[in-house]
Amino acid sequence: MSIRKSSLLIPRTSGWMGASALGAAMLATTALPAMADEALADLVEQVSPSVVTIIAKQDAAPNPVQGQEFDFEGHPFGEFFKRFGGPEGFQMPQRGPSQGLGSGFVLDEAGYIVTNHHVVDNASEITVRLSDDRSFEADVIGTDPLTDIAVLKIDAGENLQAVRMGDSDMIRVGEDVVAIGNPFGLNSTVTTGIVSAKGRNISQGPYAEFIQTDAAINKGNSGGPLFNMDGEVIGVNSAIYSPSGGSVGLGFAVTSNIVDHITDDLRDDGQISRGWLGVSIQTISPELAAAMGIDTATGALVSDIVADSPADGVLQQGDVILSFNGEAVDSSSDLPILVGTTKVGTDSVLTVLRNGKQEQIELTIGEHQSASAAPDSVAEDKFEGTALGVTVTPLTEAARAEIGVDETVEGVVVTDLQPESPAAKAGLQRGDVIVRLGNLETATPDALKSALESEKTDPALVLINRGGNQIFVAVEIA
Repeated sequence: MSIRKSSLLIPRTSGWMGASALGAAMLATTALPAMADEALADLVEQVSPSVVTIIAKQDAAPNPVQGQEFDFEGHPFGEFFKRFGGPEGFQMPQRGPSQGLGSGFVLDEAGYIVTNHHVVDNASEITVRLSDDRSFEADVIGTDPLTDIAVLKIDAGENLQAVRMGDSDMIRVGEDVVAIGNPFGLNSTVTTGIVSAKGRNISQGPYAEFIQTDAAINKGNSGGPLFNMDGEVIGVNSAIYSPSGGSVGLGFAVTSNIVDHITDDLRDDGQISRGWLGVSIQTISPELAAAMGIDTATGALVSDIVADSPADGVLQQGDVILSFNGEAVDSSSDLPILVGTTKVGTDSVLTVLRNGKQEQIELTIGEHQSASAAPDSVAEDKFEGTALGVTVTPLTEAARAEIGVDETVEGVVVTDLQPESPAAKAGLQRGDVIVRLGNLETATPDALKSALESEKTDPALVLINRGGNQIFVAVEIA
C-alpha cells in the first residue's frame, strides 16, 4: 500500500502524531477506496433492473437467383471464391435463421425500451429479456438510422423500473462512467471508465454526437446505457473503434440529449421530424479564413442554398453562421444537430458574418425531407490559367449532363490540372465548375481570366460546383 508522506507527518500541539493516531489515519486512508467501491456497487444494484437484453431474429436468406452474387461471408473458402469465383456447378448453401444479441434499457415504466437501430434492423422477431430473466415479444415503435436509435414496446403486465435520463451537456471530460450491457451474451456485465472526450463526430451522420469513453464496450453492448455516478443515463453505447474487434478503450455513446429528442419524436408518431435550413455548409479552414479576411477559423460557411428552402432569399453564399438561437456554432458539424433538434415552424435567430460584419438573421425552420468526371467533349474556347494551374472551358449543355450540374449553375469547367499546381494542392479536380473567384462571377473563361487579374487577396476564395454540390476552396495564386 502506498501512502503519501504528508499523510504520515501531521503536526500536533504536543509533538508529532503517535502510533495510535497514525494507525487511525492509515485506517481512514484505506477506507476511502472501499467507500468508493461500495458506492459503485450501490449504483449498479440500483440501475441494473432497468437494463435489458435484446434478442433479434432474422429469417433464413433465400438462395440467390440466377445472376445474383453469392454472399461468401463465413464460408471456409469464401475469400478464395470472392477472388476467383466458385467451381463450376457450385451452389452456395442457404443461410439459416440467425439471431443477434444487443442491449437496451427501460425508458419508462409503461414498457418503452431504447436500443440501437442496428441491433434490430431487418429483424423478423424481437424479444426483450428483463434482468429477472422474463422475456417478452417487442413491437418496434420507430427507429432512426441517422442517430442509430430505436424505440421498442413490450407489455410486461406491470410497471417496470425505468432509468433516469441525465443532461449530457453537463458532463465533463474525466468524469467516472459505468456501462452495463450484454457483451458476447454475458448478461448484466458492468464495466467502468471515464469520459475520454465530448462532442465526437465519428462520421455516423450529421445528426449524431458522441461521448467517447474508455469503459470496456464490446459486441453485445450496443444499445446499452452509459451511466454517470448519479445513476443517470448520459449516453447509449453504439460503436467502438477496434483493429481486433475487441475493446481497446475507444467506445462511443450517443449523447442522452439527442436520445431524449429522438425517443420523444418516435414515441409521438413513430417518425422523426427534423428541422431544416436548406443550406450546404462547410468548415472554415485556416486557409479559407485567410482568403475571407477573417481572424478565426470558426463557424459554418454557407456554400450553397436550396431553392424554395427556409434559407432561400435570407441567407447568402459566403455567409458564416456563428450562432443559432444563442448556441455557438464552432464548426460545420455543430449546425445540423442544432437545427435538426429544433421544432419545425420555430422562428429562429442566426448570427452570421456577412461581408466582414456580424448580422442577426431571422427565419422560420422548415421540415427536412428525408463523383465528378471530366466531360468527354469540350468546346474549343478555353483558357489556361497559369496562376491557378488549370485549363477551363465553357459549361455547355453536354458538359452539364456529364458532370451532373443543372441549368442554374454558371461557370467554367476544369478540364485539366497541372500536377503540384495551386489548384491541385487546393483540391480542385477535373470536372469541377469554377463559379466564382473572389467576388467576381466566372461564367466564361474570359471572366475567370479577368477575375484572376483583379484579385488582390492571396489565397483567393474560389467557389466551385462539384457534381451539383457547391463548396469553397482557398487557392494560392501568387
